[in-house]
Amino acid sequence: MKKTHDLSSKNQQDSEAYLEKKSFYDALLTIYGRNAVMEALEDTTIEIYKLHLSTSNQESSQLIQMVALANQRHIPIVYHDKTALSRISKNAKQDQGVALDIVMNHFSDLDTFITTHTHYRVIALDGIHNPQNLGMIIRSCVAGNIDAILLSTKGAAQISPLVIKASAGTLFKIPIIRSNNLTQTLQRLSKNSATLYTLSSYATQNYKAIEYSNKTVFVLGNESDGVSNEIAKICDKQIVIPMQRGVESLNVAVTASLLAFM
Repeated sequence: MKKTHDLSSKNQQDSEAYLEKKSFYDALLTIYGRNAVMEALEDTTIEIYKLHLSTSNQESSQLIQMVALANQRHIPIVYHDKTALSRISKNAKQDQGVALDIVMNHFSDLDTFITTHTHYRVIALDGIHNPQNLGMIIRSCVAGNIDAILLSTKGAAQISPLVIKASAGTLFKIPIIRSNNLTQTLQRLSKNSATLYTLSSYATQNYKAIEYSNKTVFVLGNESDGVSNEIAKICDKQIVIPMQRGVESLNVAVTASLLAFM
């Protein structure tokens, strides 16, 4: 009986250790490209896990400076052949022989966010494809009255050096909830008493004239097609940003900015 108990306890410990390890690696973001990596190394507010360098790199002043900064910050440096590094960066054509693992302390899961926020305003992104738009949306959300960004991990732009640059370093200042299934995640927020709003030129309610609930989610669609039909069906209300002089719509990043500063 004692053996069974000991085995069960060990399995539980192993399971907890696995989940803790998985949680840590899920919060890592790998960026690549010499300028992006250098900027991150120079920013001491960014927590860094590892610097990866290709053994095929030719010596340069920038690489020497990277190594010096990593050593100064006690960041482990790992050398790989070109093929192995490309598996880490996932972009052999643009990694320039360097990659960097950043600890994204502001990546959040939905359960944690819901339990730690009784009031919130969230901007959910349904298939934003342009990295610059994503970066500018993040910057506006950080500067404005938004508590988190809900980002689909499929069929949309992901956090990358271009996004980091467009966000002007603000990426690390707001919770980002990543979702493998945006529809299901929004349904869970709805069950958590959140009201889901979409933007539509056919809506009759002016976005400035609404008394928003304590739990509000604004769903913004992609640059060409807007919010998908599947997502639109589960949203509660449609709102409109009035346009003048025949203008039909705004850039999605501009829309996010207007919502963020209400």
